[in-house]
Amino acid sequence: LFWKLLTFLILEIDAFSLTVVFISHSVKQRICQEISSFIQGNLEKFLLHLRLLLLSENGCKISSKRQKMDKGIFFVTLRQIEKMHTMELKEHFAGRIFSLISETADELGLECYVVGGYVRDIFLNRPSKDIDVVVVGSGIEMAQAFGKKLGRGAHVSVFKNFGTAQVKFKDTEVEFVGARKESYSHDSRKPIVEDGTLEDDQNRRDFTINAMAVCLNKARFGELVDPFGGLDDLKERTIRTPLDPDITFSDDPLRMMRCIRFATQLNFYIDDETFEALERNKERIKIISRERIADELNKILLSPVPSKGFIDLDRCGLLELIFPELVALQGVEVRNGRGHKDNFYHTLEVVDNISRVSNDLWLRWATLLHDIGKPRTKRWEPKAGWTFHNHNFIGEKMIPEIFRKMKLPMNEKMKYVQKLVGLHMRPIVIADEEVTDSAVRRLLFEAGDDIDDLMMLCEADITSKNEARKQRFLDNFKLVRQKLKDLEEKDRIRNFQPPVDGAEIMQVFNLQPCREIGSLKSSIKDAILDGAIPNEHDAAFEYMLKKAEQMGLKPVNLPEKK
Repeated sequence: LFWKLLTFLILEIDAFSLTVVFISHSVKQRICQEISSFIQGNLEKFLLHLRLLLLSENGCKISSKRQKMDKGIFFVTLRQIEKMHTMELKEHFAGRIFSLISETADELGLECYVVGGYVRDIFLNRPSKDIDVVVVGSGIEMAQAFGKKLGRGAHVSVFKNFGTAQVKFKDTEVEFVGARKESYSHDSRKPIVEDGTLEDDQNRRDFTINAMAVCLNKARFGELVDPFGGLDDLKERTIRTPLDPDITFSDDPLRMMRCIRFATQLNFYIDDETFEALERNKERIKIISRERIADELNKILLSPVPSKGFIDLDRCGLLELIFPELVALQGVEVRNGRGHKDNFYHTLEVVDNISRVSNDLWLRWATLLHDIGKPRTKRWEPKAGWTFHNHNFIGEKMIPEIFRKMKLPMNEKMKYVQKLVGLHMRPIVIADEEVTDSAVRRLLFEAGDDIDDLMMLCEADITSKNEARKQRFLDNFKLVRQKLKDLEEKDRIRNFQPPVDGAEIMQVFNLQPCREIGSLKSSIKDAILDGAIPNEHDAAFEYMLKKAEQMGLKPVNLPEKK
């Protein structure tokens, strides 16, 4: 059964263009656990988890086509990292910026190192313009001297409270900080900071892959300082903390979110001990501000395969604490032999689908929340089975509270997400029936400029395992798209305003603001959307006069006919 299911899965994930090279013992064990889930009836969970397991195991084999789509994210092979390890690191620090930093450090008699993400990204072949420099001494003094060496065009910003300084020069930013050691109190993530050595500074880093340093002093220029085996963890595609993970996460609980975010962005594993510490320390996330959590969630959503991050958040228990509405989608209930899909895993599959065609953060948020109203609308009907009637409208109403609680923007971004959640069933209903001009006009009118994003969401939402049904929907969506294009060219419906407005109605019938004016405007709008009259002033005016007569209204100020 194991190998039959695995063979099926390899065929299933062919869209990722992966080549399965080997399966480690630990991954085989986890695959067996997923088979248990499948036997228990949760097909969505089984397929998605196994896809992610094999993607993680063989992520280095991703095709060049896929790699190009995921702008800014690079899946690196073990061979590339080994090649980089044997190369002279000096080649990556050959520019004028690093030469001047080296000169400045030696003139001041200070030890100086590039640390963190810049060093990591050299090995990951990810270009970066943001450079972090640790100085064993005063980072501010070093930054000011370096700024003078750069000359005109250099801008130095000093942050005395934090002991840091930033130098901006053209498109490059260099941040200088003195080496330090930190200690924390239990109720805050703000550390007590003291001057320290390079070793102290590396000890306080969040993960081994971010704790590597490269010396810039002339005598040791280009020397890699890697006390925690960060390079080995890059080779093994592993996220691990430099010191005891319980201390690392308890001191600064935001690191738990960063741990999962890095694993998602880079397609890395989380070390077992590190993951177990996530589970033990999850409650500490409550001292972190919602803004910081939302920032990490945004980065997870913008990853190539966001489902990986949300599954890890769920496995360690963090998701229940930071996003309970999403967790509520989980589970399959069976009654009289009839079940429904697991809406949590369905949602993650739809998010992965949309991520293949769009990098828009707010479209991805709309996708993540498109079925958020289902738990509140779930009903059992003896004839129909499980239903979720009006879940799109309930979900639309839930969006403002979710955004408010998570400190997401309460502006047009939120309204955009609301609109897509509220409308996401409309194209599906149209595609499931005869595609009429009237229905398409109304869809175009209500979606406006967001119609293309709405159609992308609805196409991503087709996750049926019934290939014939799936193809029928896709074919009908093509028909809907073509009708949208034709009717837009013909009727100019997108964002249209009725050609006869309220002011003109008031003038013609000598009316003050009243219900009759709104009724006439709605009648004109409906007639245009139903195709009864063209979207033109004269036709709309004549229609208004007829409707007004039926309502007992007589025109007082008719315009002169030309």
